[in-house]
Amino acid sequence: MKDRLQGKLIVLDGPDGCGKSTQAELLVKWLEGEDVPTSRFRDPGDTAIGEKIREILLNPEHLAMDTRTELLLYMAARAQLWAEKIAPALNENHCVILDRWLSSTCAYQGFAGGFGADKVIGIATDCLERVWPDLTIILDVDLKTAAGRLKRQLDRMEAKGDGYHQKVREGFLQLAEEQKNVLVVDAAAGVETVHKKILELISEASFT
Repeated sequence: MKDRLQGKLIVLDGPDGCGKSTQAELLVKWLEGEDVPTSRFRDPGDTAIGEKIREILLNPEHLAMDTRTELLLYMAARAQLWAEKIAPALNENHCVILDRWLSSTCAYQGFAGGFGADKVIGIATDCLERVWPDLTIILDVDLKTAAGRLKRQLDRMEAKGDGYHQKVREGFLQLAEEQKNVLVVDAAAGVETVHKKILELISEASFT
């Protein structure tokens, strides 16, 4: 497993409330137990610039923000995260675990926001050194279950309403149908069940 996963980029993604952060933490612990050198980051964030962009994006006061502005801000934070954290970690042969990546922008701004996933991918191709990770795992969850897990004040993206978030979910599922190495896990199950399924997918992944 150590030889298979060193230097790999794995993304956990999905709708708000799907349990990405919890599963990322469990996955990192498992990888470390397998003696795989591991780094974990969140997108947007984990750089000084990225955290400032994250604050702007998620601030509920910024209701006037246009979908195109969202897209470009997410892409800017992503480019900085790659240059400052992800690329160095991969160069050191770490397995990098990411909480969100381009798949989120395809689902949120591309599909739910109406910009178009193909156009999002086109912009990413021009802006990012690497567009797709080795493996993306989408944690799929229905709106009712997801809402029940958000036990705090909602940020600007989370507060966009059920109609928007249903489209986000549909966008993720469509992306999994269209893109290679994008797989789906039923995240409505218990934490340990979801964790075991993620490990199964990683162990079976071709990484080609």
